[in-house]
Amino acid sequence: MKISREKVNHISSLIVRDLAKRDEFDYKADLNDIRLEVARVMLDELKVDDLADQEARKIINSYAHSPREGSPEWDVMYQKHYEEQLKKHGL
Repeated sequence: MKISREKVNHISSLIVRDLAKRDEFDYKADLNDIRLEVARVMLDELKVDDLADQEARKIINSYAHSPREGSPEWDVMYQKHYEEQLKKHGL
């Protein structure tokens, strides 16, 4: 995961705090429930991102002559496979 659970909780708290200041919203749920849902969605997206990263790396490493990580060729291949994996998971 690229950011910690604590950071996700902090960001979700900031989002809800900002929403609470706005008069144009009428909340049908408790703000803490909204914060928890925001955090859950963020964590789910991060999990998909991590899975796409792992799968892209696995594909590149499966090549007989895989390029060295960090090389321009590796970066292009990684981006291609990473985006394919995100599409595969609906993102």
